[in-house]
Amino acid sequence: MSLGEVLRLTLFGTSHGPRVGAYLDGVPAGIKIDDAAIQIAMDQRKPGGKYASKRNEPDNVEFLSGCKNSITTGERIEISIKNSDVRSKDYSFLPNQPRPGHQDMVMMKKTDGAADLRGGGTSSARLTAPIVAAAAVISPIIDALNIKVNAHVSAIGAIKSTPITDCPPKWANDECQQIRCQDPKSASDMIASVEAHRMNRDSIGSEVELQVSGMPMGIGEPWFDGIEPYLARAMMSIPAARGIQFGEGFTAINMTGSQHNNPWGGDTDNPVLTGEKPDGALAGLSTGSDLLCKIAFKPPSSIPREQVTLNMATNRQEPLIVKGRHDPVLAPRAVAVVEAMAKFSIADLAIRGGFYPE
Repeated sequence: MSLGEVLRLTLFGTSHGPRVGAYLDGVPAGIKIDDAAIQIAMDQRKPGGKYASKRNEPDNVEFLSGCKNSITTGERIEISIKNSDVRSKDYSFLPNQPRPGHQDMVMMKKTDGAADLRGGGTSSARLTAPIVAAAAVISPIIDALNIKVNAHVSAIGAIKSTPITDCPPKWANDECQQIRCQDPKSASDMIASVEAHRMNRDSIGSEVELQVSGMPMGIGEPWFDGIEPYLARAMMSIPAARGIQFGEGFTAINMTGSQHNNPWGGDTDNPVLTGEKPDGALAGLSTGSDLLCKIAFKPPSSIPREQVTLNMATNRQEPLIVKGRHDPVLAPRAVAVVEAMAKFSIADLAIRGGFYPE
């Protein structure tokens, strides 16, 4: 469960175990750990909000190694976050009745029944907590390069926001903050949609849009570690992610080359892509323009309406109602995770490319 080359993140723990956490290798010495900033980032991700699971975790981050007097030492950092609000009785139907849309069946078969399936086990979104914490630790690398990472909920079901580039910065009102959408009109409509699906004991799919600004030209490595392939791997590892597109994305299939191409302007010393929506990356390398991408998330699989699934004890399909505390939509909580994945990925590539001294 690892990502990265120079910066390397390795996750551990399970949703209903004593804790989740991560080992973070390759962080340069001398970076100040800002506890307040880390807690703000954790609060953006954690459950318990109005449109999220009611699992109430404080998500207090402990650093068990790799720092002294809140300064990184250059050694491996161990991040630990306690699980304090588990309710395992909600999963008493496991392992006999694997949930539709979940990893229960495939993980049980893969591990010959040894996996802890409660709350999703090692596949749970609970493990995004240490990802967000790790990204907060390395945020000074991103800040030193004057790179800005911004994400918001761009769609819930059929309701789509205006492009992030045209939205007010961050949250214009309480509804925007609650649903994590920067477009005030769309935020209100999204909230109404989520509430309607919740009342119908169902869930709804969603999308997060990411904007990365200020990257110097040339971040990324050829082929498999180009900035888009790297980001795609990171984003698609977020639980329930089902698709990603960069720039024009799938609309490019309806465009001609003359429509899609963006000419270079500026001058020899400072070339700049021009056009309405210039690509933030070409051949896996950052161009200096904003990098834009969207990540699609499926509707949460655990819903409180009756579904049918195989009962492993009776060997028959039988009704199942999943109890417990679950999200009706995923994108509002995923915003913080998408930003974290972007920061980690770009920081690793920046160090590898010599943009930030090791």
